Amino acid sequence: MAFRTRRGIGGKKVFVLSSLLAGLMAAGSLYGLGEKTLVLGADSGWNSVEKRTRVTEIPLIRPNPVLALSSGRIRDEAGPALEIPPDMIISFDEGRPEWFADRTGNYRVSAGSSLGMANRQWAKEGTGAARFSGEGESELIIFPRREDVLLSPGGAVRDFSIEFWLYPFNTGSGERVLSWTSVRQTQAGDSVYQYIHGMFVRNRLHWTFTDFFSGPGDVRHPPLTLSSISPLVPQTWSHHLIRFDSASGMVEYLVNGKLEGMAYATSTGGEGGEVYCPVIGREGRLVLGGHYTGFLDELRTYRGYIDPPPLTRYPREGGRAETRPLNLGTDNTSVLKIEARGGRFSGAGTAGSGGRVYHEYTGMENFRFSDDSALQFFVRAGNNPYSWTDDESEWLPVMPGGELPESIRGRFIQVAAVFYPSGDGETTPYLDEIRIIYKPHTPPAPPSLVSAIARDGAVDLSWRPNPDPEVGGYLVYYGGAAGEYFGDAAVLGASPIDVGKRTSIRLDGLRNGTLYYFSVAAYDRLNGDFPGPFSREVSARPLRMME
Repeated sequence: MAFRTRRGIGGKKVFVLSSLLAGLMAAGSLYGLGEKTLVLGADSGWNSVEKRTRVTEIPLIRPNPVLALSSGRIRDEAGPALEIPPDMIISFDEGRPEWFADRTGNYRVSAGSSLGMANRQWAKEGTGAARFSGEGESELIIFPRREDVLLSPGGAVRDFSIEFWLYPFNTGSGERVLSWTSVRQTQAGDSVYQYIHGMFVRNRLHWTFTDFFSGPGDVRHPPLTLSSISPLVPQTWSHHLIRFDSASGMVEYLVNGKLEGMAYATSTGGEGGEVYCPVIGREGRLVLGGHYTGFLDELRTYRGYIDPPPLTRYPREGGRAETRPLNLGTDNTSVLKIEARGGRFSGAGTAGSGGRVYHEYTGMENFRFSDDSALQFFVRAGNNPYSWTDDESEWLPVMPGGELPESIRGRFIQVAAVFYPSGDGETTPYLDEIRIIYKPHTPPAPPSLVSAIARDGAVDLSWRPNPDPEVGGYLVYYGGAAGEYFGDAAVLGASPIDVGKRTSIRLDGLRNGTLYYFSVAAYDRLNGDFPGPFSREVSARPLRMME
């Protein structure tokens, strides 16, 4: 089956099929195409969703993975460069306690035999958290691997920060969450034992730094203590940040981003005076748990003074997912509506939430829930996706299940979904399935009974009109060879000539004695740039008539 070339409206060249295919189309074999559906998600998967910003696939919520906001990490080292990169990252997402590791490679991690793991539903961030039972072997021991890291022996530390998420089963006195021990040699040759302890005292996390700070001349600072003002709520996630500012000697303790305790490692015990800085001894080790019952997640250390991170489970600014341009098969395809199915998913922000799925949404009107979590959808369509830009004005907001305006049409369509978390950041909407309902463009059939009558320097053409009310007009093609419609001699202009809805025309200006070939095509009122197939071809030879 061969291809032939013809000129479209405005002289543009387009490709058309041979007369065999044109005849099939004229007979209606390719007409009558009804609505079609393109499914994203569900059994079809999400491979067509190529651009994802703070959006990820989550399994187990539905029979197939769904799209939802990514809980991510407290600080995403893969994102914009941090001013102070982490010195240690233990996320507890490896799947088994014996696989827990420091992702920076700066520290070696050893898990006790009774240490457990909480799954995604209970983790604060990512896919897992450490689960401590309060037994002696329920602990995680951390040793430095390199000489230039925060807790390496012999180091003189300037600013530092330690942060983690905590979910205590109870907050009674005596439960030790974190401890660090080391031995430091003084200038006088004495061995001094150093400690950092973080343990619960009367429903508050109490911190003690013993022989951790030293002043000029190796002067030992008295034990430094601080604790939270507010009691901690059991069975609730809270974020904890200890940080030291070497410029002022200030040690701060923040819970959920709020300053709860403050002390000074200075010669005066307050602002002013000589600042005492940490000096790290040998044989140091950091121990998590051991005498603690609950979960701990996202432990990080820094050789610097950091700001509190975002504290919500899901990013407050939301996230966005965009499909690649999806090919609907024919130019000027009408996109009728977008349907969606999903719901909302709660993380383990409070006791008993357990990652529940709420209020499955079935695809009509606003995709919005009572906790203000929501999904908003946008589409854009056209015959040439390479002309699209990043301009937001190109995207049209749409209501799932609602009919789309006629302007949303083309061979290609792109769909975007914007995810907004709940007001407290603990719930994300999820998307189980998107359905794109569309109707392929059917070009109008050509007119029938085309005839050509030769005149002196002209040819009279006529045809029976196409009764389709969507027909916007007709194009008359002419040329000097069969199937080659590149004529340009007619007074009305070069082939093809747009004659509107007329059903007859005289082409003046043709050369007598030359055989011309003609065909007529119809175009619809919304898609004049893409006319339908040719009519049957007719021919005529203009001749000078006897008077």
